[in-house]
Amino acid sequence: MTSPVEAPGDRAAARLAWARQVLGNDRLGLAPASADASARSYWRAQDGDRSWIVMDSPPAQEDPRPWLAIDRRLAAAGLHVPEVHAHDLQRGFLLIEDLGSGTYLDLLDDTSVDALYGAALQALLRMQTAVEARDLPAYDRAFLTTELELMPEWFLRRHLGCTPSCEEWDILENAFTILLQAALEQPRCFVHRDYHSRNLLAVDAGADPAADAPWQNPGIIDFQGAMHGPITYDLVSLLRDCYIAWDERRVEAWAEGYRRRLLETPRGAGIPDQARFLRWFDLMGLQRHVKILGIFCRLHYRDGKSGYLGDLPRVHRYVDAVAGRHPELQAFASLLRRYVGGRDLGAIAGR
Repeated sequence: MTSPVEAPGDRAAARLAWARQVLGNDRLGLAPASADASARSYWRAQDGDRSWIVMDSPPAQEDPRPWLAIDRRLAAAGLHVPEVHAHDLQRGFLLIEDLGSGTYLDLLDDTSVDALYGAALQALLRMQTAVEARDLPAYDRAFLTTELELMPEWFLRRHLGCTPSCEEWDILENAFTILLQAALEQPRCFVHRDYHSRNLLAVDAGADPAADAPWQNPGIIDFQGAMHGPITYDLVSLLRDCYIAWDERRVEAWAEGYRRRLLETPRGAGIPDQARFLRWFDLMGLQRHVKILGIFCRLHYRDGKSGYLGDLPRVHRYVDAVAGRHPELQAFASLLRRYVGGRDLGAIAGR
């Protein structure tokens, strides 16, 4: 049974009272730490020389149980996820380890990217080879299709004010069929589904005696939506990040290096040659970015969260570049170019 939705003031008071009770500190205060695209929020509590995070996950909107279950699963595989010190699942409050505020996005540049991505790829390899996922929800045709359909509804109709004609729907549906086929023919594994620079924290190696180098074991968050799905999904989420972009030759080199590492694992038998793997990588990323065009617009129009609109141009550039270099998807790329025209995708949303 889920709890009823509380008024914001009541929720804040209950959250603070719970944190004070759990930590035994009547003077404890909470400061905003971060928020995400859901109803979940995070609050930092300083208790003496120790910092904690209170995760507020209102059960009526964001059941905290999936988060807790995946947290335990990843921790058991040796991945650095927040340790849970206390929880009240009925009310949706969890007291968890504070992994700091140093997101990859804040730290990435030309000098740090190889070390940071090297650690993230090492963690991803462990996730894909050491974490059981067959009992998780399937990232199947129906789910992938539902995601793709967000783009025509929220990006084309709501954001651009365009309604595709019958002929244009044929182009969209043909492209979606190609993307689905590429996703469904891949080996399956644990899929985080948001493995990117905002959900990876650079945890100083000094805090981890087992680490050999800085950021050897990145902190991983926002994993509650994990599924059993295509092996390139998290890889392309990281390397073709919606929030930061890199030179394409560099991206393909990282992807190929990862493919070679997969070949050395028990999963190696299902990994194809470089050309086919890169096609999987391309088309999986295209599915993700098509979906995100819809999600970012939905966050604005439905949820009043406009901060993601500034990233729409980058996401569309990914879509245009990848679709444009695959002959069977060039009509799809051309169609989106006509819809977008010369408009600033982040600026027109407030009209």
